[in-house]
Amino acid sequence: MQTITDIKDLEALYGAAVPQSLTKVRTRLTPLYRQWIETARFVVLTSVGPEGTDASPRGEDGPVVRIADDRTLLLPDWMGNNRIDTLRNIVRDGRVSLMFMVAGSNNVVRINGTAVLTADEAILDSFAKSGRRPRSVTIITVGEIYFQCAKALLRSGLWTREHDGHLVPTAGQFVNETDESFDGAAYDAGYAEYAKDRMW
Repeated sequence: MQTITDIKDLEALYGAAVPQSLTKVRTRLTPLYRQWIETARFVVLTSVGPEGTDASPRGEDGPVVRIADDRTLLLPDWMGNNRIDTLRNIVRDGRVSLMFMVAGSNNVVRINGTAVLTADEAILDSFAKSGRRPRSVTIITVGEIYFQCAKALLRSGLWTREHDGHLVPTAGQFVNETDESFDGAAYDAGYAEYAKDRMW
């Protein structure tokens, strides 16, 4: 199998970028991008570190990030499994990307920038919910922001096709694959109740 190892070969294969794909890029939140981000309840946060890359889904029952100003976003880190892969990466290499999705829209908004972590008490308190605070907050500085056209979501039929959940393994089955003594069926059956008090 031949691989492409030269940027010139890659550019020759694809040709020039569509002009609007370059001119649409902004370096701060415009009113329209602010509207999108204030509506988004789901984002994928990607980071890079010495061990490689990481992509982490984050979700909220309201805006998934808080807009501090037109170049700064705050993302709380709620209760999880404490692997903290993304957070480790950010401490060592602040480069991040975010992909915001809004249910029902086939467009996606992307941000590339940098991030730092804080456990500042006042900031943690400002996110308190259900008597709990996040363990830390990721502060993201926008380098560039732009929308991604709808082709990928249209191809996948993400919002329009029948649900595929019955075709894929459950979390319990994934764990059973590496630990046969684990009661995956009980885990799956009880997870919604288990998670109810651990969302925030």
